[in-house]
Amino acid sequence: MATAHSRALSRLMISPAVILLLLWMIVPLAMTLWFSTQRYNLLNPANTGFVGFDNYYYFVTNAAFWTSIWNTIALVGGVLIITVFGGIALALLLDQPFFGQGLVRIMVIAPFFVMPTVSALVWQNMFMDPVNGFFAHVARAIGLTPFDFLAHAPLASIILIVAWQWLPFATLILLTALQSLDREQQEAAEMDGANRLQRFVYLTLPHLTRAITVVILIQTIFLLSVYAEILVTTNGGPGTATTTLTYLVYVQSLLNYDVGAGSAGGIIAVILANIVAIFLMRMIGKNLDA
Repeated sequence: MATAHSRALSRLMISPAVILLLLWMIVPLAMTLWFSTQRYNLLNPANTGFVGFDNYYYFVTNAAFWTSIWNTIALVGGVLIITVFGGIALALLLDQPFFGQGLVRIMVIAPFFVMPTVSALVWQNMFMDPVNGFFAHVARAIGLTPFDFLAHAPLASIILIVAWQWLPFATLILLTALQSLDREQQEAAEMDGANRLQRFVYLTLPHLTRAITVVILIQTIFLLSVYAEILVTTNGGPGTATTTLTYLVYVQSLLNYDVGAGSAGGIIAVILANIVAIFLMRMIGKNLDA
């Protein structure tokens, strides 16, 4: 009886938080589903009505839809490659004892706490500006013509900006995993004649596998919704060169004022994100069971 009473009391105490969380998630999702089946344009709010799946068809047949899908894949894939490999390299470096190690670790992690809009403005105006940017000054100093990154390599520039933000996160997770590596195994392998590369391939890398899968899962979920960096730097251009699925939803909803089609795009984005998340979760589950 006491145990049942305690369970009932604990459920009662956490129920407000659970209810609030469900409302926070279900109400916006339900409204988005409803709007996705309606003809609703903010420029003509009187002309509304049920249209079924017409908004979904309109969004999928949009000329920029498949471009936005490929841009999203390229953005996520490019950032993951940079952050995983760069994170491993930085984690290995920061794991070595040297003077000022604590300060360097703080400086490496600091970019993760910078707001996306701020980091995008810094990169756009201080580094990538073809006239007054840092890269332009370096190019002129060595006798080269400054390169306009955001005009001629817009998607690569976005990938670089976003990777700079997420590299500290990957480094932190991988460094934490690296510090749990059994040093006795490393010393035993070294005594058996294994060089640094062999110790990394056969001891360090397998130990980091779980941390790498966690980094990939968490970053993928958040990278699918990258928006601020694109809005600040390129506005999805030139043309649709940097238009991702999330940005296309923004364009349809707030620039074209078509709430119905934008909501349909949002539902499609949620479905695709959940498919990716489920796939990655199964991969992580298999990895953890191994």
